[in-house]
Amino acid sequence: MEHFVVSARKYRPQRFDTVLGQNNIAATLKNAILRRQLAHAYLFCGPRGVGKTTCARIFARTINCLHPTPDMEACGACESCLSFAEGRSYCIHELDAASNNSVEDIRQLIEKVRIPPQIGSYSVYIIDEVHMLSQSAFNAFLKTLEEPPSYALFILATTEKHKILPTILSRCQIFDFNRISVSEMANALAQIAQREGREMEPEALHVLAVKADGAMRDALTLYDQTIAFCGNTVSYQQVIANLNVLDYEYYFKLCDSFLGRNYVDALTVFDEVLAKGFNALHFIAGLSSHFRDLLVSKDPATLPLLEMSPALADHYAKQAASCSFPFLYEALRICSACETAYKASGNPRLHIELNLIRLSHIGFGEQTSISASPQSPNLKPLPHIPTPKPTEPQSPPKASPEPPPPSKRFSINAMLKEEQQKAMEQPVAPHQEITDTLFSLEQLLTVWERLADSYKTLPRLNATLTSGKPRIDNDLNIFFEVESHAQREWMEQKCLTAMTAFLQQELKNSRISLSLEVKPIDQNDKSRLYMPEEKAKFLFETQPEVQALSRDLNLNLI
Repeated sequence: MEHFVVSARKYRPQRFDTVLGQNNIAATLKNAILRRQLAHAYLFCGPRGVGKTTCARIFARTINCLHPTPDMEACGACESCLSFAEGRSYCIHELDAASNNSVEDIRQLIEKVRIPPQIGSYSVYIIDEVHMLSQSAFNAFLKTLEEPPSYALFILATTEKHKILPTILSRCQIFDFNRISVSEMANALAQIAQREGREMEPEALHVLAVKADGAMRDALTLYDQTIAFCGNTVSYQQVIANLNVLDYEYYFKLCDSFLGRNYVDALTVFDEVLAKGFNALHFIAGLSSHFRDLLVSKDPATLPLLEMSPALADHYAKQAASCSFPFLYEALRICSACETAYKASGNPRLHIELNLIRLSHIGFGEQTSISASPQSPNLKPLPHIPTPKPTEPQSPPKASPEPPPPSKRFSINAMLKEEQQKAMEQPVAPHQEITDTLFSLEQLLTVWERLADSYKTLPRLNATLTSGKPRIDNDLNIFFEVESHAQREWMEQKCLTAMTAFLQQELKNSRISLSLEVKPIDQNDKSRLYMPEEKAKFLFETQPEVQALSRDLNLNLI
């Protein structure tokens, strides 16, 4: 029986130009070899399966090649290249730090560093998963990493750069590897399938590439698994059945039911998904991705963000044409909130079903009153009952204002401002003859107390006026500090003119002016006064429940 070699090893790149998705890194390393500007330590970091160890091996092989090509690729025919290919090279050493992470292992490595290369110019030490080294091992490695022999070169590889000591990072040239794009992986898999004489549908290749999540090694592993299940002819349906991937058609059906406001079909499709053993949280995450792809499909400028086969992209474009931007935005918001609250829900299935019903009634409340909000789709607005007219009116009836349109929000903020405006309408001071008489600071403070007392009907304003003392300069400009810019703006609009007139009348000087200044913000000051608008804005921005209440009751809180 012929020995089987997995595709991840069989098709591992042997040259820089065959490495997927890392063109910038490959070009940098080749230029460093060409210009003889090799550092003594490199750190390759990035997600799993994107080519870190592969590039390290290619780099080590190329710098020791006796006859490199003009574009700085290893020749593959010299003694150094052959010894590396056959696994007998004494110039390239690999260490797995996941299982060799002690101080003793590093000491053995340091002993090897003292031996110069037998063939080639460099002794290269590749340390994989270097973040697994212990703290003591890192410290033991520092001196050698900083000042190695001229022939020694270290290449460290890791998936978790944040776990490496800063002292190690500062001694290395760092290269961040990218995730491989879906299109690049799908094209590479198609070439491998063609080379092996297998037929694979483009949609099947796209599923494998998406499932790999940017890692080519994972894509090749899934490719082997699919070939073992399907044989030489692979279809999209076979791939999703083998890999337990939810079919796109379910999401297209759901979106059609949402657009038709048919929550019954949406619940039926969800039940079918659960019956096939799919995870409910993964289902709602996939639905979010579906709405995102529909949003991307609506504008030609964002089409490059849609990584899928042409046939599937056309399907998305057709459905996106029937979806409005407000619908997609609200759908994404509902799905995102559903994902966030899923784990805290006592009944996850009911939680998702309620959100599917909400998705089926997006925009329903725009034609109705508060009683027909998306939270209660089955409620109907109450019929309008006209007020009976008096039989014998004593005076001509006043023309009543036209009611606001149903979609207009009821503003609590406007109601509060109306009440405050009424409270501000009060006499400020009895009229007295103004003679521009000079006054002292004590007189000003006495008048200021009377000014604060005149606003007892507004407790917040009264508290502000009594919380500090005014100051005055030689030009009769009075300055008073308030807590915030919002408070200053409110007072300037509502009562600054009346307060200035009060001071001019009481102190008998028309040259008096009043200016408001904002105190420097002290984050530790627990006694700071906040305006109602500031409190409402803070609650609205930090509490999702308040946002939901505002939306469901059609209220404008800020």
